[in-house]
Amino acid sequence: MDSNDSIRFMKIALRRAKCAADCGEAPVGCVIVCDGVVVATGRNMREKKNNALMHAELIAIDRACRKLGRWRLWDCDLFVTLEPCPMCAGAIINSRIRRVVFGCTDPKAGSFGSVADFALLAYNHTPEVTGGVLSDECSLILSEFFKQLREKKKTLPE
Repeated sequence: MDSNDSIRFMKIALRRAKCAADCGEAPVGCVIVCDGVVVATGRNMREKKNNALMHAELIAIDRACRKLGRWRLWDCDLFVTLEPCPMCAGAIINSRIRRVVFGCTDPKAGSFGSVADFALLAYNHTPEVTGGVLSDECSLILSEFFKQLREKKKTLPE
């Protein structure tokens, strides 16, 4: 898979992130690809489902497992707009995803290099990890979303 493919799939993840933002969710989007074909997508749905587990990556992994009829995703690549948190990094490792490509780093919870690096730990599987793909676009959608959220909170009566 070359850099053009990474950009193409990250743009799809960005569209899922924009959908999340439009629904009032933190704008994170995810795409899982197998043999160059998108097999699953996900976006944050924690607010809608009122469930802390509804991260974009977990939703996409669940959908990919269902579509492919297996839990081992050893031949799949995951593209996500924000560096995965510890929960999602664990799911990525446990589902044996071959490669993780993320957009922007997460200095508060990123677990593939920012706060911790799960890829350096002695787990039974280690995905290949690439960060920084369309980083500016991925950072911008997050910063704009949270800026608008802060402005909205200022206008609410106390």
